[in-house]
Amino acid sequence: MSITIKLPRPRLRTRRSLDATTEPDVERGILSPHDRRRTPVRVGQVISHIVLMGGLLVVGLGPLLWLAKSAISTTQDTIQYPLQFWPSGIDWANLEQAWVDVEVGKYFFNTIALALGQWVIGLVIATTGAYVLSILRPAYARVLQGAILATLFVPSVVLLVPLFITVARPAFGPSLLNNYLGVWLPTAANAFNILIVKRFFDSLPQEVFEAARTDGAGTVRMFWSIVLPMSRPILGVVSVFIVIASLKDYLWPKLVLTVPDVQPLGVRLPNIQSQTELDVTLAALAIATIIPVVLFLAFQRLILRGAGLGGAVKG
Repeated sequence: MSITIKLPRPRLRTRRSLDATTEPDVERGILSPHDRRRTPVRVGQVISHIVLMGGLLVVGLGPLLWLAKSAISTTQDTIQYPLQFWPSGIDWANLEQAWVDVEVGKYFFNTIALALGQWVIGLVIATTGAYVLSILRPAYARVLQGAILATLFVPSVVLLVPLFITVARPAFGPSLLNNYLGVWLPTAANAFNILIVKRFFDSLPQEVFEAARTDGAGTVRMFWSIVLPMSRPILGVVSVFIVIASLKDYLWPKLVLTVPDVQPLGVRLPNIQSQTELDVTLAALAIATIIPVVLFLAFQRLILRGAGLGGAVKG
């Protein structure tokens, strides 16, 4: 008696199954890996990437490049030939006239002073507030965090009148009108910065703080020697947020700083626009753009590294 055993017929592997087995990590999309290897598809992708990149460059850098060109062009060339490169030659006197005659230099340094003061006070408030909520964790931490979070839902326009009255007639001391403290203190206490720094502090390893407490480190020593050195990425990101917000702010500095000698560029330039020529005004605007451009070039690595807001220590 013989027993016949039927073996399963070997299954032929198709091109699709080979692609699925050889490239398991490829994300599925509109185009399959086989289609991506085709020459017409690759050429179309390269052309579309070039077109998109060129469009982004034109939209992003176009206004800045046009402003830089118009800053050293005459008013007639800017009006009649806005897209031509210096039909009547380069006029470097616009920058000198904007710096000296319009006193852009003085307002430029006022802008820097406002940004630096707001940066220092804003970092102190954001880091210390986040340190209390995340590391120290007192009994009222949740209540305090809820109160800070609730301030994000209050429109800033609603707070203008109470803040102005508080700055103009504080409970003690002289008035803070035409004083940089009147701009620094209300705008530096930003709930968003406190919460974003707290989120980063929450990701720091708690074993480090327990070891520091065991070794006898106090609250201030632990904050200065442990927390701050591990928080450089988030400090760089928050620093950019604070300075950019200071440069963009117009309404509050205009209300508090009424004397022209202490006003920043963002407040003073619209007031002198009707009194100066177009070429000089554009030169002053070009000088005003130096601060954010230099700021981005200086902090671009910290911005990219801190975009994920991950932990500072691994392993």
